[in-house]
Amino acid sequence: MTESISATQVATDPAQLSAFEAASLIRSRQLSCEELVRACLARIAARDGVVKAWLSLDPDHAISRARALDKLPPTGALHGVPLGVKDVIDTADYPTTQNSVIYDGLKVGRDAACVAVARGSGALILGKTDTVEFASSGRRALTTNPYNRAHTPGGSSSGSGAAVGDYHVPLAFGTQTGGSHIRPASFCGIYGLKPSWGLVSREGLRMSSITLDTLGWYGRSVADLILVASVFRIATDPAPVAVTGLRVGLCRSPVWDAIEPGGVMALEAAAAKLAAAGCIVEELVLPEPFTRLHAAHRTIMAGEGAASFLPEYVTAPALLAPDLKARVEAMGEVSPEAWLGAYALADACRVQFDALFGPTLDVVLTPSSPGEAPVGLQSTGNAIFNSMWTLLHVPNVGIPSGRGPANLPVGVTLVGKRMSDGRLLAQARALAPIIDTDGEARLAELWGG
Repeated sequence: MTESISATQVATDPAQLSAFEAASLIRSRQLSCEELVRACLARIAARDGVVKAWLSLDPDHAISRARALDKLPPTGALHGVPLGVKDVIDTADYPTTQNSVIYDGLKVGRDAACVAVARGSGALILGKTDTVEFASSGRRALTTNPYNRAHTPGGSSSGSGAAVGDYHVPLAFGTQTGGSHIRPASFCGIYGLKPSWGLVSREGLRMSSITLDTLGWYGRSVADLILVASVFRIATDPAPVAVTGLRVGLCRSPVWDAIEPGGVMALEAAAAKLAAAGCIVEELVLPEPFTRLHAAHRTIMAGEGAASFLPEYVTAPALLAPDLKARVEAMGEVSPEAWLGAYALADACRVQFDALFGPTLDVVLTPSSPGEAPVGLQSTGNAIFNSMWTLLHVPNVGIPSGRGPANLPVGVTLVGKRMSDGRLLAQARALAPIIDTDGEARLAELWGG
């Protein structure tokens, strides 16, 4: 990575630092982990009464862990960097409630694989962030959008997206079954990576669909995403990315009828900026089989979700949310033929999509969400612009792309072929400064500047 840190950034409120900036300053001993954690805790104390991003947080424990890390020589890439963890992911030191009364206060006593990798790389697990129940449906998070408390931050990774977006923590883990990771990134004005399916272990993560669920992470820059990717051994492609001549496929996707004004503005603004910078931006219309992927996604979610929630249905039916109970009770409504047909369609489209990349296509640009965050907390937004990419198992990078009519953030997504995560991150690092020109305004707004 070529990014560097200026010594003048030491004087910045540490909570405003990106993960990459903070890690660099800690490594050079210009900032201590305790200073950073105390700044994050101060920001949480000042703002979480409104944002409500956290379900479990122990400030004394966090400060104690920070002091312990400060006594060690910085080794791992995340040494001393605080990390929020979505509360469907197991942690050894905090409960994993899944925002369900069934598991209220439950401590499993071990880290999920992703948490173990982060902790082993020096990260400080700051706490657990709020989520939609089981990262699926049922009880909603209490979390609000950092830019307007009357709006959702998105879901189901509600707390993680808002915590990073509101400068509570520089990094957080989220998950995605449909659009639960990329959509909150769009609504909260932050960066998100949903890696290729299977690239990061899901051990210790509550899943509602074994075919779809994917772990991802949030940051405030592509450098942050790359930093976390490095600890999962996802190496960024070292080949330089030439913006001039880069072939960008502008994909409005087969569900374009669901777009809203904010989504149109974000996508068209990003495309115009990239074209002005020298990219070759051309419309990418996917062939007919892809028009059936959204329905296939619903079929797979219904079938696999019914199996996933059967244990709670059997052991605690009175405590399971009605819509989750209904999902189990509808188990037989997905026919074997429909289920297998959805799998077969997805398999065929994955190969077909990968084959599009080559001399005429380097990266895909597509909406991250229909538009701005909806009003209210019951609806976390529509995943219709995410579900196809989740089912295709391809990597996605969410990038902020300005504001919608209500002055709320809206993002766009860069998409690559399966297992091209390193190349996609390199492309995102080159393209993000062109697309995202609103960063200083977001910082000033949230910090009262």
